[in-house]
Amino acid sequence: MGTNDKKYQRVTNISFDVDGDDTPTALDVARHNYSDLKREQRLQAGLSASKGLCFMSLGSGSSGNCAYLGTPTGGILIDAGVDHELVMDTLARNGILPQHIKGIILTHDHQDHVRYAYRIVRSNRHIRLYCTPKLMNGMLRKHNVSSRIKDYQERIWPEIPFRIMDFEITAFTTSHDGSDNMGFMIEWEGERFVVATDMGLITDRAAYYMAMANHLMIESNYDLTMLNTGRYPEMLKDRVRGPQGHLDNAVAAQFVASHYHEGLKHVLLCHLSNDNNRPEVACAAMRQALEARGVTVGDGSNAVGQRECDVQVYALPRFDPSPWFVLA
Repeated sequence: MGTNDKKYQRVTNISFDVDGDDTPTALDVARHNYSDLKREQRLQAGLSASKGLCFMSLGSGSSGNCAYLGTPTGGILIDAGVDHELVMDTLARNGILPQHIKGIILTHDHQDHVRYAYRIVRSNRHIRLYCTPKLMNGMLRKHNVSSRIKDYQERIWPEIPFRIMDFEITAFTTSHDGSDNMGFMIEWEGERFVVATDMGLITDRAAYYMAMANHLMIESNYDLTMLNTGRYPEMLKDRVRGPQGHLDNAVAAQFVASHYHEGLKHVLLCHLSNDNNRPEVACAAMRQALEARGVTVGDGSNAVGQRECDVQVYALPRFDPSPWFVLA
């Protein structure tokens, strides 16, 4: 990805749409005035990339979080904190069109997870927004977003399964300092993809769902030594380390190793800190914990010598899209 693409996720001063209606502004029109060639390329792409259960992260970290999970039927977005144009353009290059996206599931109401939710649904009115009423109210209270976002909401509740296409999805409560904080278990044809991000500790109910994963997207936010000796003020360090903060590499690794089962095939490390972690550090902690259990660990590259390993471990990039993963 070029440097121009990265600017979308580095922007921090972004306002939600508050014009009170759904009429596109001149800037919206300019942004969506794609060339006929580009539009034709999107139409021709179709769902050619989706051969089974597929995944791509569009960004993972405090600068913005969004991921796509799909099947040949279509797919969903997990969070909406990455620039909507970058999301749609990147997916289009991988054969996924806006009409193939059926919904957005939101983990919590922090800006790096919801910043572009209204822009996405307003520009693609078939896309529904799945979140708890408490999360929606928190988003409206905390952020400068049009109340019309509620027109696109489908209400969900913890541990009550709901369906999007051929996905059966169960939300579960996590320990974080948002208004309402959810992880998700997403089931498709016997495969379980579990999202567990932004949590200071792993509660018993979160552990229940995480332990069933075939493909686990788990927060591995910080290395404790790097955090303790780093430049953060003590108040922020306390927040990160706290029970409603973020997850330490060692805690994430110990959980996965202690709950490893033969059905676990992918561990995707998400929401790595830019200041208090590095991908190689997070992956090493996870690899060492699993190898201590006698588990062989691949690097997620699908290279010869890697693909036959028991489990694949990969750290999702902070600013850039990840590779396209065919999970099952």
